[in-house]
Amino acid sequence: MRNPEHTRQLIIETASILFNTKGYKATSISDITRSAGITKGAIYKHFKDKSDLEKECLQSMTRVLFSNVSEGIRKAPDAEKKILSLLNYFAQYGVKSPFKGGCPLMNAAVEVDDSDPGLKKVVSNIFVMLHQGISKVIENGVLRGQLKADIDVSEYATLIYSSIEGAIMMMKATDDDKHLQYVITFLKRDLKNKLV
Repeated sequence: MRNPEHTRQLIIETASILFNTKGYKATSISDITRSAGITKGAIYKHFKDKSDLEKECLQSMTRVLFSNVSEGIRKAPDAEKKILSLLNYFAQYGVKSPFKGGCPLMNAAVEVDDSDPGLKKVVSNIFVMLHQGISKVIENGVLRGQLKADIDVSEYATLIYSSIEGAIMMMKATDDDKHLQYVITFLKRDLKNKLV
């Protein structure tokens, strides 16, 4: 007999890969059961429906992303190094992505634009949390006299994250990480202009 927590984790890991590579709508429950070697009953024992599983998978992948990014930011001694840590993490995304299929947030955001309000709300909440996290790093840098006082914190946080996501999308579409590297190089150069 399988351990229920192990089964739940197996479902999340298997479904996450399928959702992130094949798409949320294109992935069926049968695809997940086949890949995981489990029954539909096992899925419905742990998740009320496919939509519930989709949300849990996206949140699970996001926790990995947050954990990876937060670790580098926590260890960095000042705002410049914290932002550089974030940029360096994503600079390696082309060769060292933690997710098969690319950025789970971008993939979900593109797919659920207006077709899945429930999953769109999860995506929106995650983007808000990411924006708040980056904003906090910038705000603390300004308060500690490490970044210029005239920085529009919210605008700069949006510029950083949306530039990275757009570059990841270009990298994925062209199978060439040069666009991501261009953006990271630009953001690093721009950061120098914002230092006190």
